[in-house]
Amino acid sequence: MAKASQLARNIKRAKLIAKYAGKRAELKAAGDVEGLQKLPKNSSPSRYKNRCAITGRANGYIRQFGLSRIKFRELANQGMIPGVRKSSW
Repeated sequence: MAKASQLARNIKRAKLIAKYAGKRAELKAAGDVEGLQKLPKNSSPSRYKNRCAITGRANGYIRQFGLSRIKFRELANQGMIPGVRKSSW
């Protein structure tokens, strides 16, 4: 489980990204680099970190499911993820 502070920081970044998305798009279209630099650093989408929805783990993240590889494997073996099953050939 990730530290609560890291999870909170990531949630705060997501809110800032959503808040400034429109303004950022306008400034990018106008080519206003100085205006972009005046926006908060954490409003940049590239600063957002994908994390597991259950554990908060950052590494081994599977985008399609929003889970880390470890939780994905556990839930898939339990049959909790629709459409996913262990392969055999």
